[in-house]
Amino acid sequence: MTTITTKDGTEIFYKDWGPKDATPIMFHHGWPLSADDWDAQMMFFLLKGYRVIAHDRRGHGRSTQTWQGNEMDTYAADVAELTDALDLKGAIHVGHSTGGGEVAHYVARAKPGRVAKAVLIGAVPPVMVKSEKNPGGLPIEVFDGFRAALVANRAQFYMDVAAGPFYGYNRPDAKISQAVVENWWRQGMMGGAKAHYDCIKAFSETDFTEDLKVIEVPTLVMHGEDDQIVPIADSAPLSAKLLKNGTLKTYPGFPHGMPTTHADQINADLLAFIRG
Repeated sequence: MTTITTKDGTEIFYKDWGPKDATPIMFHHGWPLSADDWDAQMMFFLLKGYRVIAHDRRGHGRSTQTWQGNEMDTYAADVAELTDALDLKGAIHVGHSTGGGEVAHYVARAKPGRVAKAVLIGAVPPVMVKSEKNPGGLPIEVFDGFRAALVANRAQFYMDVAAGPFYGYNRPDAKISQAVVENWWRQGMMGGAKAHYDCIKAFSETDFTEDLKVIEVPTLVMHGEDDQIVPIADSAPLSAKLLKNGTLKTYPGFPHGMPTTHADQINADLLAFIRG
């Protein structure tokens, strides 16, 4: 397997496909998944001549099942180590959900020349949890419920998320793909329970406001208007306003998992942004 070993000894698995001199696009997956969640995008852009990279976040997929370091500062530091190891220059960083938070946290700290553009898809910034500063957020009890369900029966919890709100399969007119559900479950169960437990705090309580404010590269914010995991009202429009060079694109009726359920549309819009 292709891996790098970080400063704290964690092995980070990654895929790196395509010509080394082509424009690099790096994909950052959501919780509790892996690089495999980007298959539809990786193949699309590979066949368009791009260099495509995706990694398994620490504690996820084929990377080390860490019991510590499962928070945004370390996630972003891991990305920095990987981009240094691969010497990525002028890269486009695309993040979905938790991966969108990781992108914001990394891009805000990236070395000059490493990043050309960024994309946040169904992403968790600016901050998910409800507080006095973020009255439109989700109550902490929602995330406490995630943690309790993970501890009680992680396998069932992951099946319920995939078969329900993640892809909008709980909607009356949904066209359900059992294969997609089982692939989500497979990815989730590959990771470590402790790392996934910790990551709930990372994606729900990290405040990315200051990250968004300092990002200068062109950034596309894409969000499904029927996102049941990261509700749009308290996420994408707020992020777009905080960005110096942000563009907001929303999709009526699209679910949280729209890179899979609506890959053709998402890929076309990503391509237009990257080429633009």
